[in-house]
Amino acid sequence: MTHIQQPATQLIDRFNRIINYVRLSVTDRCDLRCVYCMSEDMKFLPRAEILSLEEIQFIAATFVELGVTKLRVTGGEPLVRHGIINLLNNLGHLTGLNELVITTNGTHLESMAEKIHDAGVKRINISLDTLKPDRFRTITRIGDIDQVWRGIETASKQDFKKIKINSVILKHRNHDEVVDLVNFAIDHGFDISFIEEMPLGIVNQHNRAEAYYSSDDILADLKSSFNLIPTTESTGGPSVYHKVAGSNTKIGLISPHSHNFCGSCNRVRLTVEGRLLLCLGNEHSVDLKHVIRQYPGDSKQLKHAIISSLAIKPEQHEFTVTDQPVIFRHMSVTGG
Repeated sequence: MTHIQQPATQLIDRFNRIINYVRLSVTDRCDLRCVYCMSEDMKFLPRAEILSLEEIQFIAATFVELGVTKLRVTGGEPLVRHGIINLLNNLGHLTGLNELVITTNGTHLESMAEKIHDAGVKRINISLDTLKPDRFRTITRIGDIDQVWRGIETASKQDFKKIKINSVILKHRNHDEVVDLVNFAIDHGFDISFIEEMPLGIVNQHNRAEAYYSSDDILADLKSSFNLIPTTESTGGPSVYHKVAGSNTKIGLISPHSHNFCGSCNRVRLTVEGRLLLCLGNEHSVDLKHVIRQYPGDSKQLKHAIISSLAIKPEQHEFTVTDQPVIFRHMSVTGG
């Protein structure tokens, strides 16, 4: 008989990092095809290979019992998953959870923002890499920026604790818009984070090494237009924040290449096919889908698998600035 250890009150890895934040991918599908996130001809997972919403809820609830206080729902695009509002409602009522947040591309916010807020989502991140309709179409391959504008306006009318814009910055694609994007955030009372491209999956529409634009370059561009005040504020993720003087807007810089943030890593990811991914930039993982389908409803077995998994959480990722992917799974499969 397998010995099941007693549940921990905190999840602590071998580098003494407390894990209190889990990102839950609910789908690998998306209604956009962003060039840095997906290949043009994506093959999506069969339904039988992905977790049911009930399984996602069970795993999430178990994490909260183990001391996790923040859950982020991601995809793909999470709002294309049928039944997502019901899942958000259930997650929002978990005892011990301090914050439920979601990352979306904004295409479904016009019809769903109010329901998302009412489900208990405290903060919402909206991916927006450009303010120009023609560039938006090029970067997303098929997107209509007007649809996203309407979604953003609808979301801004809800009483979310905070709305943040996420922008992946690529040299010669959109790097010249960072000032305009910050002004957009200031005008709407949003925060904004600029993200260096992650080398995940094979992309065929740009050379990653040539498109690399560092957070240091972004910061230099912004300092020419804004008075930026460094801050130690954090939302629990990898962003390093600067406050824009004279506004309520914070600018976050997520720098997997130029400034490794692994030393303070407090998170793990559950992929849509049920792998507990211990690091974004490594393949260290545990198959939680196998555990919960072999032992249905057995939270002790699941807790044992989660606690044991921390023994293989690596110290840091292995991202490098190269045209070749470090990890061959795409970001849409990994979970944002």
